Amino acid sequence: MLLKFFTQTRLFSAGSSDPYNPLPVVSTVNSPLEGSPPIDAGSSIRKPISLWPGMYHSPVTNALWEARSSIFERLSNVPNDYALPQSELITKTPSQSRTTILYKFSNDYVLREQYRNPWNEIRMGKLLEDLDALAGTISYKHCFNSEGTTRPLLLVTASVDKMVLKKPIRVDTDVKIAGAVTWVGRSSMEIQLEVTQSTEGTSDPSDMVALVANFTFVARDSKTGKSAFVNKISPETEREKVLLEEAEERNQMRKQKRGQQKKEIEEGEVDRLKELLAEGRIFCDMPALADRDSILIRDTCLQNSLICQPQQRNIHGRIFGGFLMRRAFELAFATSYAFAGSAPIFLEVDHVDFLRPVDVGNFLRLKSCVLYTELENLEQPLINVEVVAHVTRPECRSSEVSNKFYFTFTIRSEAVQNGSRVRNVVPATEEEARRVIERMDAEELVV
Repeated sequence: MLLKFFTQTRLFSAGSSDPYNPLPVVSTVNSPLEGSPPIDAGSSIRKPISLWPGMYHSPVTNALWEARSSIFERLSNVPNDYALPQSELITKTPSQSRTTILYKFSNDYVLREQYRNPWNEIRMGKLLEDLDALAGTISYKHCFNSEGTTRPLLLVTASVDKMVLKKPIRVDTDVKIAGAVTWVGRSSMEIQLEVTQSTEGTSDPSDMVALVANFTFVARDSKTGKSAFVNKISPETEREKVLLEEAEERNQMRKQKRGQQKKEIEEGEVDRLKELLAEGRIFCDMPALADRDSILIRDTCLQNSLICQPQQRNIHGRIFGGFLMRRAFELAFATSYAFAGSAPIFLEVDHVDFLRPVDVGNFLRLKSCVLYTELENLEQPLINVEVVAHVTRPECRSSEVSNKFYFTFTIRSEAVQNGSRVRNVVPATEEEARRVIERMDAEELVV
């Protein structure tokens, strides 16, 4: 078969000095917070399209996939039919997978415009998308066999731990994301990423951290689809040893939480369901007497649909997990905005499990609602939004859940002072009440 290669160039490229050599992924033995030459988020080079996952790119996924392409080029020299599965595992250090991306917002106008939202803040959906792309690159670096004689592993996002925004991220100041593999199981690994941005008047590195994210990736044999072993990890510094212990604890907690959550929901469920449904029944049966400070869950719902396009695929031909996270976040933001009547402030995204892959051509439906609110602090009311992604197959008359996302927002204090009001949300059906109980119990387990 004759393969024809095409090239492309981004017109807004900040460009490297040699546009035909791949931009290397940065790997240092330094702490992610220390200065090292990172990948420039605004840079781009010419690469054969055959080596690129899809044509859907943010500036960062552009730079990351170009950096990964040197690995793909080496692997492409060995036909997959003849390549053998990896038989011997090697031990790598976190520093060998450590990668840094720098957003030069302070002097790159074009880049800044792509990440600016209407309120001159960073567009969080795109940042979540970039975090998934960076975690993917780091996982490839850890699993990559430099000899290039074994077939590549299929690495997919399995889950994302709860992410809490520690401070607002501005779009006029440089941002850095750095991360590395911190823990390895038999066929899975955890990648920790730190988003940092300098703050005026302080030199304390801890004050620079805006967000910490932990991604879990699993490995599959690219030919058989079965679980595949991944390289071992050996921490070098005290900090890396602490991160390994913390990741091991999180892994054990995830296993325990699955069983505990089911048990919590079963015990005392009847009384809790009755209490939650009491106000909802008044709305349904006697709407004129319902509490004006409350609203039914179903009246907060929004949804959108899309056909998954080839431009949104990852290197395995399936829909890029970061793209799904971005679409879910932006729907959740709109849901919170319409509910509160004021532009919401993002606070956190809860643990996300990727239940099933989404393929090119799938009909994807995203359905959102405000699941419940927390009004103890009226100056900072909390809005908890659920987004459920359904893979719908009209020809098969089937619909399956691929992902569930849970986001927490609040509104600005000046909006509260100007009359914006966050209402109590109540379920009208037993199914809705069960979802509320499940989420509240999950939050308590995390705390």
